[in-house]
Amino acid sequence: MNELNRPARLNRAVLAFAGLLLLATGGYVIAANRDRLGWIDSGAPLVPGTGAPPSWALVVIVAGAVVVGLLCLRWLLTQVFRLPRAVEWELATDGSAGATLLPSSIAAQAVSADIERYTQVRSASAVLTGPARSPDLHLIITAEPGSDLTALRRRILAEAVPRLRAALEVEVVPLSMELRFAE
Repeated sequence: MNELNRPARLNRAVLAFAGLLLLATGGYVIAANRDRLGWIDSGAPLVPGTGAPPSWALVVIVAGAVVVGLLCLRWLLTQVFRLPRAVEWELATDGSAGATLLPSSIAAQAVSADIERYTQVRSASAVLTGPARSPDLHLIITAEPGSDLTALRRRILAEAVPRLRAALEVEVVPLSMELRFAE
């Protein structure tokens, strides 16, 4: 699935670079303010002819920066933990002599291959998680530009999900679906 979501890797790299750049800039500003840098006079005004801002303005700026930083950190963490991992199922019936181990990724590949056959779909990625008797299906679908996403969603719910339920012999498969347009 990582191959299908290449922009996410670039997204994380750019976020990491921007974070490191902001940390370095903040460290540089703090060092300059504390007179740790010999080539910068910490007492010199940043812009000539201006007075110091009121103390409440500095508190608001720091509080705003902390809130923005925490929101960015939360967003970065959601990028890292995007979808749950696939699991391995043990398929056995009562009284059987043995059991079959089936990685849920195999069943998920069948679902994504089924959905990729639709004319409106450019690519599909699926992950099945949870126990074999109550799996959760997570889909990321990239549709052709101009596709009717509502019709595509209805078709997936009417065709692909019932086939998966029949194959796994379960009544309900909870589904999370992300639909996006191809560039």
